[in-house]
Amino acid sequence: MLSHLKEVYKNKNIIIDLAKNDFKSRYMENYLGILWAFVQPACLIAIFWFVFQIGFKSVAIDDFPFILWLAAAMIPWFFIAECLQSASQSIIGSAFLVKKIVFKTSLLPIIKIISALIIHMFFLVIVLGMFLLYGYEPNIYWLQLIYYLICSIAIMVAISWITSSVVVFFRDLGQIIAMVIQFGFWLTPIFWNLQTVPEKYQFIIKFNPFYYLVEGYRDSLIYHTWFWEHPALSAYFWGLTIIISIVGFITFRKLRPHFADVL
Repeated sequence: MLSHLKEVYKNKNIIIDLAKNDFKSRYMENYLGILWAFVQPACLIAIFWFVFQIGFKSVAIDDFPFILWLAAAMIPWFFIAECLQSASQSIIGSAFLVKKIVFKTSLLPIIKIISALIIHMFFLVIVLGMFLLYGYEPNIYWLQLIYYLICSIAIMVAISWITSSVVVFFRDLGQIIAMVIQFGFWLTPIFWNLQTVPEKYQFIIKFNPFYYLVEGYRDSLIYHTWFWEHPALSAYFWGLTIIISIVGFITFRKLRPHFADVL
């Protein structure tokens, strides 16, 4: 597994270049081009603001405007959802590269994740701008977003090694992932507060690794809490990520020799 990480580092320039090309290819045929990467999240945030702030007149949560409380959790979730969908299809969608013996197929899911990261950064800039417009000044806790971004990338790479390799042989997995994303959106405290769940059942929600990421963004932007103040939750997340990484690495390595035959 360490050799694989070295391989990723060795090919980091290739990964970045291919991720940029993948990002550009999404918008190349549109008149606005890559501006859509900015327009889409901006419109989405505007819709949520109008519906919840103007329409439903949502009350503040923990003395914070509901739209900011919601947006802080939406940005990591959109990144997670995009990674789950695109990275799982990375090998199928790049069959021509898989059939080239010299190309490292293990890089394909990572390329998709980096491409999704570019969009995530657009989204993050918009949300941080909203905080500024509401009068919340930048603070040292915002730097913690880097940590949670690393957490997000780590677990997404681990999961994508499993999903991208298995979906080659079991195409229905793509539809299952789409359903998991839909269920996960509502089972993760994004639109609702964990405190609405009886305390004796809250641990069930915390077993969801995405809870750690969503709450981490809120801790950084709203609650001003450091990740080391949740030692048990942090240890659980990284322990689970390491286990998934090992399983993903083994799964990918065993199935990789058969990719070209199936595709």
